Amino acid sequence: MNPTPRSQFASGVRDVLPILLGVVPFGMIYGISAINAHIPPLLAFLMSPIVFSGSAQFAATQLIAHGALVSVVIFTIYIVNLRHVMYSATISPHFKSLSIRWKLFLSYLLTDEAFAMTVTRFNSEPDMRNKSWYFLGAGSGLWITWQISTAVGVFAGGQIPANWSLDFSGALTFLALSVPAIRDRSTAAAGIVGGISAIFLRGMPYQLGLVTAALLGIAAGYGVDRWTHRISG
Repeated sequence: MNPTPRSQFASGVRDVLPILLGVVPFGMIYGISAINAHIPPLLAFLMSPIVFSGSAQFAATQLIAHGALVSVVIFTIYIVNLRHVMYSATISPHFKSLSIRWKLFLSYLLTDEAFAMTVTRFNSEPDMRNKSWYFLGAGSGLWITWQISTAVGVFAGGQIPANWSLDFSGALTFLALSVPAIRDRSTAAAGIVGGISAIFLRGMPYQLGLVTAALLGIAAGYGVDRWTHRISG
């Protein structure tokens, strides 16, 4: 029986639930950081539905705390989110039949977690029906959780004990997303090269190290994939 839009939406929400365990403390940390940067609570919270990007929100918060110009903050958010161009190029073939309205709405929900989880599922089930509804379910689950967790951090962050070390949650979330995506030599090469590059390039300004590391990982994965096909053919 073909999955209906409703069942695919529910499946997306269900599959994203384990990831949300790491998103909650990550969002709370942002909220606390924003308040510590002396951003008004309402503005700190509104950044979540407007920007909806944890890494960009953290970068913007740090810049605001150091008195950076508005133009610098906006440019930094743009640079940090450049990786979404690669995400979009990868996932767009699965949504090519959708209307522009649908694509624009789903692009708003495109995050690291939503991309990693859904593209892994789509690659394992290329003929899956109603993919857009699956993505909508996963993205909506992440969006709602991010809004609630950041609100808790913003409005109740002062009540959270300082000895609750929540900083590890972001790394654990991305680790949980990365491991299932490693399926062969090429994806393993991409993960290893991208991870090592990110460590060595972390000092680059405007978070360019992350984008550069991603490009190097993609290049390594592509190279290994071509080499594998050449020796097998």
